[in-house]
Amino acid sequence: MAPVAPVAPGPVRTTTGNYVKRAAIEFPFALAPKPLEWIEAAPGILWLRLPLPFRLDHVNIYLIEDGDGFALIDTGIDNAVSREIWQALFEGPLRNRPLTRVLGTHCHPDHIGLAGWLCERFGLPLLASQTEYLDALRILLDPGALNSEPYRSFYHSHGLSESNTEQLLSRGLGYLRMVSPLPRTFRRVIAGETLVIGGRGFDVITGGGHSAEQVMLHCESENILLCADQAMAKITPNISVEAIDPDGDPLGIYLRSLEQLRQTMPEDILVLPGHNLPFIGLTTRIDELVAHHAARCRAILEACAKAPHSVVELVPVVFGRAIEDPHQMSFAFGEALAHANYLVRRNELRVSKTAAGSFLEAASP
Repeated sequence: MAPVAPVAPGPVRTTTGNYVKRAAIEFPFALAPKPLEWIEAAPGILWLRLPLPFRLDHVNIYLIEDGDGFALIDTGIDNAVSREIWQALFEGPLRNRPLTRVLGTHCHPDHIGLAGWLCERFGLPLLASQTEYLDALRILLDPGALNSEPYRSFYHSHGLSESNTEQLLSRGLGYLRMVSPLPRTFRRVIAGETLVIGGRGFDVITGGGHSAEQVMLHCESENILLCADQAMAKITPNISVEAIDPDGDPLGIYLRSLEQLRQTMPEDILVLPGHNLPFIGLTTRIDELVAHHAARCRAILEACAKAPHSVVELVPVVFGRAIEDPHQMSFAFGEALAHANYLVRRNELRVSKTAAGSFLEAASP
């Protein structure tokens, strides 16, 4: 990619007068910001996008006015393209508006990938929940761990062949390493506390399922929720079992987190997500997400009632198609197992272990 040319200072805004509606969900903005531009999603909150080299090709980041500068919410992945875009922003529209702090909502590389680079460059603190910081640090400190036991056996036991396991570990999970070295210290943010940014209070909420302790920020006075990847308007966050916690129940945790949001957030709140467009209609979207996962659980139960299935055999059941790409397979495998583990905990499936591996079958009445 050629160096990105600096752009003139000042934001590029769109109007909020013409809503794009889908059922009970409203989209205040018909289009996302173009590269090196931003949209004022709410007074003093700027919405930008950075590209990603994956099927999900973008991540939303937000700048919140904070005195003479901006607090940054999420950073984009660590690659040359993202660094060039940030450099152009610093030479252009952010030339006289420095970053004041960086908050990483969770440990996934598209959200925290450049946190270390930005913090070191500008001498900034990194804000994060403790679990998310430590999870990100774990991956960076021992990048070869995923290729060792017992993780390789984790995939084999659930039906992934040796060659496909090798592809998944070498290519499918390579994105986990697209993170710049993290600061050696961080400032912990905790659910229930309030962050004051630019004179406004943002209540900290944490949610699980997509990651262990994802941070969301709720500004009650302005009816805004920066919800990272917990709820997005058109895609569902990946809910995966990881090899480090093979019997975990991320789907159960996620559904409980959604219920907490349903009970505490107003329906007309403006949701600023980590991907897709900002939207209004959180309760409606939560209903859709719950129904989505219920449908996947039904499909698994129907398949396993007919014959035992390995997790790999459940992938096309859950997704309706075979998945060949190792990167996508890493998510699909983890998501199929998340639904299976959820159903095992609810005593609707049971695990049968054989010499050929683990299989899931309908639980006895």
